[in-house]
Amino acid sequence: MDDVLVTGLGALSPLGAGVDAFWRGMHAADTGPTRVPDPLAHMDHPLMYLVPEADLPDGPPERDGLPLGRGSQFALAAVREAVADAGLAAPPGPDTGSDTGPGAGPGALDGGVDPRRVAVALSTGMGDTDLHEGWWTGEPPESGRWAPAFPLASVVGGWLGAQGVNTCVSNACAASGYALSVGADLIRSGEADVVIAGGAEAYSRVALACFNRLGAIDPERCRPFAVERRGTVFGEGAAVLVLESATHARARGARTVYGRLAGAGWSCDAYHATAPEPSGEQIERAMREALREAGTGAEVGPGSGTGSGAESGSGGLGFVIPHGTGTELNDVVESRVLGALTPRTPLYSVKALIGHTGGAAGAFAALAASLVLHHKTLPPNVPVGERDPECGVPLPSGSAPMTGAYGLVNAYAFGGNNISLVFGEAAA
Repeated sequence: MDDVLVTGLGALSPLGAGVDAFWRGMHAADTGPTRVPDPLAHMDHPLMYLVPEADLPDGPPERDGLPLGRGSQFALAAVREAVADAGLAAPPGPDTGSDTGPGAGPGALDGGVDPRRVAVALSTGMGDTDLHEGWWTGEPPESGRWAPAFPLASVVGGWLGAQGVNTCVSNACAASGYALSVGADLIRSGEADVVIAGGAEAYSRVALACFNRLGAIDPERCRPFAVERRGTVFGEGAAVLVLESATHARARGARTVYGRLAGAGWSCDAYHATAPEPSGEQIERAMREALREAGTGAEVGPGSGTGSGAESGSGGLGFVIPHGTGTELNDVVESRVLGALTPRTPLYSVKALIGHTGGAAGAFAALAASLVLHHKTLPPNVPVGERDPECGVPLPSGSAPMTGAYGLVNAYAFGGNNISLVFGEAAA
């Protein structure tokens, strides 16, 4: 079976515009949420990790005559960087929403790529809900035209001229993990040579208010696994990976290979609408499936027993990027499973750095994993304070060289949706 390689990366995050800014921010390990600049955010904790004002995309305000919200604009910004990084399109340029000029589409793909073999699998939890919230409060877009809430994949596909599958995955906070897995499946099944995969999320007054009403927002910051954690804090942005078959990447002479998507495992708790199943049986199942598919060398078959552990060290599992949101039960359940399945493997918490990016969380974790594998360095975690004794997982406070060839990424969601992905070093 052909390897699924990561040949391009793009990001827009609370750390700034671009992948380089994201990697620098991972090493700085010094971030925090701010109050949302929304006069209608009448809630107890209107906090969020926001994309800096100076790095907000300058458009496009619409595409093909339909207004675009913040989520779609974030997605386009990250996609432009990712496809240019992969050598599949010209470098990012200004985009006014027209079909002419630098960086405009449709048909932004170049380099001899067959557009019929290019697919898009993007995810979001709230999409362009900001447009609809504007209509509800008397602030519609300039054109006044209605637009769908979840246009991300079609907008990106139209800009690229991608004529393969274009799909938007929206199963809450596991969505971009699922989108990446869908992308890998499209390549392995022969349906596509290249898949633009990832997720985008933007501030939504409704989403933040709902989590405030649930009592699930931490009044200070996102501090997964900390004894004083009191909920999560959301973040916004977009993370995009270019997935490509190894055969196609070799044939066109891909410039950079960050790693490969080596394994994936899906499961569903079928337990509760919002709470994780307390035993962690199904999140363990997803991790085991992903590790087994990746061939990490861990004994993770059904008969191996929970305490068997996954190998660490050269050739084995080098790090885990957990789902860990800062909510009480979620962190405890995931910690218990990781402690049994991947003992002593260091964790890197993306959410402590940029908050919980909802439908983009799995993509940001995958972006971080790809960078760690590429640079062979695990950055320091953002300090979260005293650790919860029930969350006995290692969160290193300093940077360290990679000690294994694989990284495990977890993403979980309301409805019991679970996904684990394993990323591996690129073959020499």
